[in-house]
Amino acid sequence: MGGLGSGRRGGKQFTSDYRQLDVRKLHKAGVLEPGYLGRWNWYRGDEVRASIVAEATSGVLALRYSAICQGERRSYSYPVHLSWTNCTYGGARPWFLCPKCGRRVAILYGGARFVCRHCRQLAYPVQRESDNYRTIRRVDAIRKRLGWRPGIFNGTGWKPKGMHWRKFWRLRAECIELTAAGLEGISRELGRVSGALDAVECRELRRLSLRE
Repeated sequence: MGGLGSGRRGGKQFTSDYRQLDVRKLHKAGVLEPGYLGRWNWYRGDEVRASIVAEATSGVLALRYSAICQGERRSYSYPVHLSWTNCTYGGARPWFLCPKCGRRVAILYGGARFVCRHCRQLAYPVQRESDNYRTIRRVDAIRKRLGWRPGIFNGTGWKPKGMHWRKFWRLRAECIELTAAGLEGISRELGRVSGALDAVECRELRRLSLRE
């Protein structure tokens, strides 16, 4: 099914494949204030790629937009109910109530209708990462804190100005340990690829020998 930011076709789909309505961003922009009526845009650079009309009343945000569904452009207009919870240090935090299941969520994902991640059966992008690539990502995060050049194949650097020595040595040791684990993981993955290529080559040679 197509729609407003309906993502890729086939295979597992991820939250990053869809346009998102984040209740926190809308709240910060004043969109949830009763009486608000305006357009919410999605941009790519300076270009508007998609937009919806949002109208807020007490406890409800009405959405209006057009989207392609099953090859046809259709108009949609429906309410999304809001819920508020008290914050520990005062104030209140807004939530969407998913129009499909009623689950309290911070983000709705586009399609023919905006619904929660669970209803659209989406995974977070990090869930497609292997353990090895998560390790590499952690290495780069530490290197960034240390002001070092990113990349698991780059060497260690100096202590950043203003950082305590104890913290520096701790981060450096953690970076070295994770780097070793990441390199070992890369070696294993390359070994699996090499093994798979060898198996393909053996099958091809066997097939050719049977033809002779």
